[in-house]
Amino acid sequence: MTTELLAPAGGQEALVAAVQSGADAVYMGFGAFNARRSARNFSDEEFRAAVSYCHLRGVKVYLTLNTLVTDRELPALAAEARAASECGVDAILVQDWGVLATLQKLIPDVPLHASTQMSLHTLSGVQEAARLGMTRAVLARELSRGEISEICANSPIEIETFVHGALCMCYSGQCEMSAVIGRRSGNRGACAQPCRLPYGFSGRADGHPLSLKDANLAPFVPEMMDLGVACLKIEGRMKRPEYVAAVTEIYARLLREHRAPTKDEQKKLALAFSRDGFTEGYYRGVRGREMFGSRPENARWPEDWFSEIRARYEKENLRLVPLTLECTIRAGEPMHLTAEDADGHTVTVTGAVPEAARSRAVTAEEVETRLRKTGGTAFSAAQCAVALDGGLAVSAGALNALRREALAQMEAQRTAVPERRVFDFVPPTIVKNSADKPLLTVSLHRAEQLSEELVALAPARVYVPVELLAQLDLSPYLGKSEFFAVLPRIYRTQDEPILRVLLEDAAKKGVTGVSIGNLGHLPLARGLDCKLHGDWALNLYNSAALAFWKEQGLSSACVSFELRDAQIRDLSKCLPCEAIVYGRLPLMLTENCLNANAFGCRYFTERPASVPCDGACASAPELTDRRGEHFPVLRAWGCRSEIENGKILYLADKARDWQSLGLRYACLRFTTESPEDCVQMLRAYQGEAVVAPENITRGLFYRGAE
Repeated sequence: MTTELLAPAGGQEALVAAVQSGADAVYMGFGAFNARRSARNFSDEEFRAAVSYCHLRGVKVYLTLNTLVTDRELPALAAEARAASECGVDAILVQDWGVLATLQKLIPDVPLHASTQMSLHTLSGVQEAARLGMTRAVLARELSRGEISEICANSPIEIETFVHGALCMCYSGQCEMSAVIGRRSGNRGACAQPCRLPYGFSGRADGHPLSLKDANLAPFVPEMMDLGVACLKIEGRMKRPEYVAAVTEIYARLLREHRAPTKDEQKKLALAFSRDGFTEGYYRGVRGREMFGSRPENARWPEDWFSEIRARYEKENLRLVPLTLECTIRAGEPMHLTAEDADGHTVTVTGAVPEAARSRAVTAEEVETRLRKTGGTAFSAAQCAVALDGGLAVSAGALNALRREALAQMEAQRTAVPERRVFDFVPPTIVKNSADKPLLTVSLHRAEQLSEELVALAPARVYVPVELLAQLDLSPYLGKSEFFAVLPRIYRTQDEPILRVLLEDAAKKGVTGVSIGNLGHLPLARGLDCKLHGDWALNLYNSAALAFWKEQGLSSACVSFELRDAQIRDLSKCLPCEAIVYGRLPLMLTENCLNANAFGCRYFTERPASVPCDGACASAPELTDRRGEHFPVLRAWGCRSEIENGKILYLADKARDWQSLGLRYACLRFTTESPEDCVQMLRAYQGEAVVAPENITRGLFYRGAE
């Protein structure tokens, strides 16, 4: 299997830079629905021309439609997808479940790739993506070589991994920081990169604990090829075209020669762009402080070197398609020229009947020289054979015309758009919203938050992390509320056996539901006699997404908390829906443990040695930003960190607003609250108490996110 090199194309110049520097494929956006909305992107006409430019040179084009979209945006997205199909795009990258379902009905012949925004980090998740019809999965950046190897060896679809460029602190698709604190949604392509700002743990923002160095996996290119990775992806649609050219050229050379980079090549990669150097941490299975770095705002670009790079890809045609030419010139017959490329395209054109020479006859060498003059085109004559009768005269103009016609027809073949089925966009079926007041549910983070006083208030559901259920005796509470086991948002394939055991034990304890927050959760929950609930982590943003997950077996679902009230109201709720109406909203879920990085942790640094986790991170100091805002850091499954918003979403005094949205459930999300606080807040939302918490926010409920 040949490993593909995928390069970013944030605009026309970056496209040329990528193609001319050796990319096998490019990913690009046009319109408003891609994860880099502030990139240059492409208009409809520019996109059509870009696809032709790439296909002529044997380069594939992948369209990025990898953002969350609202119901009102779905028709426009469908129009963009149809236009892309008509241009001959090779695949479309998607994140939104509603977009996935829509495109499969609209343009069923166009391959769909699962974006890294889908948070695919396990073999089961990849297998589910294959079951759903996707042809490629882009793995989470946080996976190690061993995890990538296992997935590649067992995946029924192609695997794509990031090999170079920026690393997000949070798992892709799980970051809400930019949306919650700045209304610029990373899930909608408008991330403001708050992770690159200063933060600290001492009450002062005196460092960059959320700013990872860029990844550089160039030394592992041969190994990744041998593992069976189908595609190596370079990040950088927001970076300069010269950067794209420099990085693409080096990685293309490494792939072609199946080798690691030289010291000089590594220096050039760092010169192109870096944040205090590079990191290989995740790939090597290592986490820690050495992975972090920042880039000064006034950092200088290597303009002299970039000028050389730019001159090369602008003025030189570095990417030519080699052709085999065969020309036959016989007396009394029209001239014939056949051109063939390595991809199996063949054209044959005919010219005039040659005349007998009156003085000097044309030679085979002269014919070949004329046919090889392909300058100004995307072709080169790698081989040229001429069969020529003697004593004939052929003008230079006739040979030029023959060559031009052959090249024009070859170009038409290489850029021809495949025939594909296209269907009309059909909006989701309207389902009447419930007029009943939503039932209150509670989500717990700590075992002690579950109390007799809380359950006595009869919340409809109690969501509890599956690992906490092992510590709890539910027997006193059964019959008063439904209990749902919440699976960890991020885990690993090797965690699945213990998660299955925990789920089975939870079912024996009386748990009647499982909360699904990732595609890989589905196989874990199958076979259990439990209700399946869609967690907010699924990023359910539109009616089509709700319908999709209903087909996967969900009986209820929590919608994205990025949606504003009117957008929630407009959802066609084919599933009983839930929304978060209280609590600290989660901002980030990080592979790196922030507490361990800041203060040290034997378990974190020495794992998998037999050193038990002492749970010190459970009481870790809060993260502090430049404005003095404090963000609690919670411990998540696998010694990961979950950063919570400093302000508490509070809507108890706005009950009429969220009670009128047609929701079946309204969730109170308890994280840092004491057991007493949990009881009081539930009573407040039931209208039985008045609570006035400090430092509250209305979240995105009234304002939404861009």
